[in-house]
This record gives sequence, structure tokens and C-alpha cells, in this order.
Amino acid sequence: MKTRAITGVIFVAVMIAATLLGAYVYSIFFTLLSTWCLYEFYGIVSSEERAPNKVIGIALALVLFVLGSLISMDLLAVKFLALIIPFISATYIISLFQKRTFPFNDIAYTFLGIAYVTLPFFLFSKLGFMQGTFNDVMPLGFLILLWTNDTGAYLAGRSFGKRKLFERISPKKTWEGFFGGLILAIVAAVNLEKYFGYLPLWQWVSIAAIISIVGTLGDLVESMLKRSLHVKDSGNILPGHGGFLDRFDGLLLAAPMVYVFLILIN
Repeated sequence: MKTRAITGVIFVAVMIAATLLGAYVYSIFFTLLSTWCLYEFYGIVSSEERAPNKVIGIALALVLFVLGSLISMDLLAVKFLALIIPFISATYIISLFQKRTFPFNDIAYTFLGIAYVTLPFFLFSKLGFMQGTFNDVMPLGFLILLWTNDTGAYLAGRSFGKRKLFERISPKKTWEGFFGGLILAIVAAVNLEKYFGYLPLWQWVSIAAIISIVGTLGDLVESMLKRSLHVKDSGNILPGHGGFLDRFDGLLLAAPMVYVFLILIN
């Protein structure tokens, strides 16, 4: 428990620092983090029947993330996104020469990693550029809400949890934990509006609700993935926590939904 707590504190501090140190550090950090999560995803899904092309998949993810970040910072024109097309084509072409029994399994899982991991991280990184120039308030606010939801869910679930939320997928999650996370996230949202502003109160509260609801479902989706593959953790790089992908399962579904919400209301 002590190791888990120390690891968590250090990692939170690193993420906050990366978010506060400006557009370049922020973009580079989340590019590398998303790439490692994609590597973990490819690792846990790989088997005799499934062999995603890790090299081309990671290359495609890096090109997509780097081009998107440069476009967000107005350092590159949108037309350069077309550079990802050769990597997409290469995913199919390379499979012709690999003589695999189920080549489209490999192709499908290669692209699934991009859709499931890279795209959500990229849309999260876009939260820092919602107003055209970099502002750390929105991504930092998102992370605070994500962490407070997780903390509230853990504390409420441990103290009061009785009614199972989705026992087939995650036996430890309870309705009491879910509502505890939602309530604490809303409390955090009220304080974000009070001390940081940036968005009206109703928008912060709405984002807190999205993160709590969709983030919990994202956690369940990753649990479903690991359970179906008979895997406990996505990795062991974080002592007491598992892999990076395990720590960001809530972000994978919540970040795209928050991004869509902000795009639609502004």
C-alpha cells in the first residue's frame, strides 16, 4: 500500500509539472505517454491468433500525434495530416508478406490500438488548445476531476460499498463507490470554477459528470479487455499500480466525450 501511494504521488506530480511547463513539454509528454500505453495495449492483445504490427502501429500513432500537436500550435497546416495515409496503407501491404493465418486479425488489432488508445490521448491533448493557444487550465482541470472521481469511488466503495455495479466485469466496483466518485468530482468542479474560472459552473459540473460516468465505463471496458485476455495488468512499470494503460483507462473514453461536449457548446 505504501509503495502504491508513493508511486501515485510521484506520478501525479510529474503529470502536473508536464501540464504546467508549457505547450512543448505538454505535447511531448503526452505523445510519449500515449505511445507507451499503445505499446502496452499491443503487448496484452498479442497471441498466436493476434499479432498487431507494433512497429507500424506505433509509427502511425507518433506521426498522428506529432502532426496533430504541431497543427494545434499553428506550426503546421492541416493538409499535412495526409502524411498518415502511407502508414495506413503500409499496415495492409506489410501483412501480404508476413504469411500469417489470420492477417486481418493483425490488421484489426493494429488499428484498434490507434482508435482505443492514441486517439483518446490526442483528443485529451487538444483540451489544452481549445481557445487557439495553449492554456493549461482545461487539461489540468480534467485530470483533477478524473483523480477526484477515482479517489471518491475508492473511499466510498471501501467504506460503504455493498451493491455491485457490474459484477461480471469488475467484482469490486459498487454503486456506492460510483456515487461517491461522482459527488467528490462535482465538489472539485465547484472549486475549479471558483478558483480558476475559465468555464461557467454548469460546464465544469457537466464535465465532472461526464468524467465520472463515462470514465467509470472506460474503467469497465479495460477490465473487460483484460478479463477476456486473462491478463491482470497491462504492465508492471508502475510499482503497485500495474501499467500506464491501467492508470488511464477512465481517460480513454472520457476525454473524447469531454472534447465533443466542449466543441458542441462553444
